[in-house]
Amino acid sequence: MIKLRPLMFVGTGSDVGKSIINTGFCRILKQDGYQPAPFKAQNMSLNSFATPEGFEIGRAQAVQAEACGLACHTDMNPVLLKPTNDKSSQVVLNGKPIGTQTAVEYFMGNNKHALFEEAKSAFHRLSQKYNPVVLEGAGSISELNLKTRDITNMRMAVEANAVTYLIADIDKGGVFASVYGSIQLLDENERKQIKGIIINKFRGDIKLFEDGKKIIEDLTGKPVIGILPYFKDIHIEEEDSVSLGKKSKTSSKEKINCAVVILPRMANFTDFDVLEHDPRVHLFYTNNPLEIETADIIILPGSKNTISDLQELKQNGVALSIVKAHKNGKKVIGICGGYQMMGEKISDPLQIEGNIENIAGLGILPIETTITNEKLTEQCAFKFRDSNQDCFGYEIHMGETIAVQNNIPLCILSNGKTDGYFLNQNCWGSYIHGILDNKIVIQHLLSGFNLEQESDFNYQEFKENQYDKLADLIRENIDMDLFYAHLKED
Repeated sequence: MIKLRPLMFVGTGSDVGKSIINTGFCRILKQDGYQPAPFKAQNMSLNSFATPEGFEIGRAQAVQAEACGLACHTDMNPVLLKPTNDKSSQVVLNGKPIGTQTAVEYFMGNNKHALFEEAKSAFHRLSQKYNPVVLEGAGSISELNLKTRDITNMRMAVEANAVTYLIADIDKGGVFASVYGSIQLLDENERKQIKGIIINKFRGDIKLFEDGKKIIEDLTGKPVIGILPYFKDIHIEEEDSVSLGKKSKTSSKEKINCAVVILPRMANFTDFDVLEHDPRVHLFYTNNPLEIETADIIILPGSKNTISDLQELKQNGVALSIVKAHKNGKKVIGICGGYQMMGEKISDPLQIEGNIENIAGLGILPIETTITNEKLTEQCAFKFRDSNQDCFGYEIHMGETIAVQNNIPLCILSNGKTDGYFLNQNCWGSYIHGILDNKIVIQHLLSGFNLEQESDFNYQEFKENQYDKLADLIRENIDMDLFYAHLKED
């Protein structure tokens, strides 16, 4: 198989579709017999994933690895920033946290050189194993005030000598200015790295944009290699919280209403994607107390700052509505940080999350949690309740939780340890992300409702079909001959 040049997708701004397009090309290259692997030098996200070795990377790179048919690895995302509040982030390097920094400390400090060296090393390790490496940029390539400290966009493209495509979102408007301006603000070496432009999220008849395509090509001197249509019928897991704005926010009368409580620092909301696609369920996200009380199932999700988010729930009336729903017999479950909140008390003696050392929980489960400075990150196999069926998920959390009475674990891990707390059929909590991806857990969660239909929905098969549908859509709308000609250039 011929060795291809590295491939990179950068954007005129945030949320232009880089991650989704990267995923689609990962699947295309796999289908065409190559061995691609994803890479993003630096990612900022509260949605993360545990590698088989027990390290942490951004969820988007784990999804892209899945599209490649690979197990994920920290080399695919060597630097991960996990915001703890509006001004600070936990810095995860090669899968392990190395501390928390403010934005000023991170971007203005002298550690970006060292982090870029780590990123380069990770990329070169991948490039020796895979063909090609498919890189993803972050945000806009034209943030001039941050450019000298940027380790993710054109600096990485030049280092990798990657075939680089600029992605623009036409749905937002201003596509001519954003494309032309982004390219003009690059220096000559960076401009040479851009081999083409992809217009994304086009609505209507693409033939109507033929004149626009020519104008962009004349302005920039770069070919528009494709115009991708706006779509709603292909579902790929998204890690950016911006995607939450597209999800349902209110209940429905025709299905089982499942409410995910919106938290300011909600983490790993991809835990609930499986419910979004189950035909029996109407999933919605809300922090409206009345909507929560009327839901059939209430889920408290993970959080990057459990104590701060719990305070918010108490202040906005959501905490009271969750407790009231529980007392009225509604199903209430918690995952990770949400599990911690359901207990009697959360302690933070080292003040890792802030200056509050103790806070009362919701008092639903007889458990207490202590926040620790050790982060547990690992994939896990487990048995759910009394079942002998093998289940899988992953843990990413800082904290130890103990039962203060009647220790009734929810899961038995393959290493003999226990997880979670089972109060009754309507109430439990767990540290395991991805627990709902297991069919037996979904069956348990939806038991007790008058269901007219049983579901044989297989989430893993569903995801594989979505990757293939995305690849088909891209092939239909991209000049694939030109694409491969670029990758085969010396």
